[in-house]
Amino acid sequence: VNANLRDIWSWMFSGVNRANFILEFKDKTDFAGRENVIAQATFLRAYYYFELVKFFGDVPLAVDERLLFGDQNTVDRTPVSQIYEQLETDLTFAIANLPVTQAEIGRVNKGAAQALLGKVLLYQDKFEESADVLDDLILTENYRLIDDPFTIFENDNENNSESVFEIQYTDLEGAGFGCLQCSEGNVAVGFNGIRNYNGPLFESGFSFNVPTEEVYNLYTDNDLRRDAYILDILAFAEANEDFNNGAGVTFSEGFEHTGYFNRKYIPRQGDSNIGDQNLTNPNNYRAIRYADVLLMAAEAHNRGAGNDAVARGYLNQVRTRAGLLPINPSGAALTEAIYLERRLELVGEG
Repeated sequence: VNANLRDIWSWMFSGVNRANFILEFKDKTDFAGRENVIAQATFLRAYYYFELVKFFGDVPLAVDERLLFGDQNTVDRTPVSQIYEQLETDLTFAIANLPVTQAEIGRVNKGAAQALLGKVLLYQDKFEESADVLDDLILTENYRLIDDPFTIFENDNENNSESVFEIQYTDLEGAGFGCLQCSEGNVAVGFNGIRNYNGPLFESGFSFNVPTEEVYNLYTDNDLRRDAYILDILAFAEANEDFNNGAGVTFSEGFEHTGYFNRKYIPRQGDSNIGDQNLTNPNNYRAIRYADVLLMAAEAHNRGAGNDAVARGYLNQVRTRAGLLPINPSGAALTEAIYLERRLELVGEG
């Protein structure tokens, strides 16, 4: 009865079916790059199923075969434990068969599969196994944190050194509300934008998914992420009062106006505005960032074998980039510090 949950269900199963359309015939054809294509499709099926199992628990599981019309009336739900087993199998296969780098930017690589497997293991409280997988990824030194938090989510800094899995979007083809899934742009960005906005840097949107004052106030004043990740619209308007020959920044308050916006994913000026602008934003979705990898690894070490020194090292890398001093908790206090750091670092990225 909830359209948003229904969309997640149908869109994720569309992805599962598309992946299985390739995998169903994987042993019946041969061509150059076949192993790479199969490994990418296997990763994507795991990615979609992980989203499904997080939201819905037991869901129908289809492996290397499509769910066809009519199957919805007969197929059974599969226990969560069995789905997680398949996720581990698929991602282990993807890790073994994906290259470290791809010739085409945006395609899934080995690091993305390692990160997702580490997360899948973490969700099952398999802490030692998760730590091992994530440590292997970190030790490759193929990724690093971007120095300036303000630049991570800008369109001219996409697919940067912090990007582990980044979903590519483009504004070159318009879209309509009749099929949001058909858009080649990032639909969410328009929904996050400032309603009836007129000012520098940004474009208008629908003013949904707004941060609260509570989360804004969790940041200390010296945390570089606060103003990089969350836009205080009144402070921004005051800082740009000379805009448009003194007319200043103008906007309308949305239905759930808090005074704050998700700066990571609001429309930037400079896109082509083809079709419905709010549905064709080119902002890539950063599905897995290296900061997330470090914080997952910190949690796995802390909650698993109690390797708090290693956990603190990973945690403090993220804090240092934010302009904060290292901290030295242990045990349950360290667990809570990691959870807080996840909230501050990954706010608005769901």
